[in-house]
Amino acid sequence: MMSDPAQPRIREILTDPVHLLAFGFGTGLAPKAPGTVGSLPGVLLAWLTLPLPLAWRLAIGLLLIVAGIWICGESSRRIGVNDHGGIVWDEITGMYLTLLVAPPQIALWALSFALFRLFDIWKPWPIRELDHRLVGGAGIMLDDLVAALYAALILVLGGRLTG
Repeated sequence: MMSDPAQPRIREILTDPVHLLAFGFGTGLAPKAPGTVGSLPGVLLAWLTLPLPLAWRLAIGLLLIVAGIWICGESSRRIGVNDHGGIVWDEITGMYLTLLVAPPQIALWALSFALFRLFDIWKPWPIRELDHRLVGGAGIMLDDLVAALYAALILVLGGRLTG
């Protein structure tokens, strides 16, 4: 019986620390919607860091960005595919950053999740151009950071209009 050629890759992803982080602790291996599933650790991280002062949470966001440039770039290089669909550190980071502006209420976090995923999937200008023109870790991260910015702007503006 022949072994599945995807098995060694999955084993490599789950045992290599760089791939394990880049693939969101395995969430990027989801057979459907890996970016959406891969955004969930960002929600968990945001929830776990809620008790911290905003300055600390912003520092964590910056650390996620800086680390993500290297992690995503290195994982992509090792796999040999630029911005492999299973690399979701960028989604984790974008989701975490989006939730920094949302009050910790289930409905608002669900809206934040939906807005971030909408912009990450839809890729309105300039997200699509960034996604297609930039390669490496910075390119992988940047389109999701802009998607997070768009989602955060809508949340902030919506809060100002209703509040």
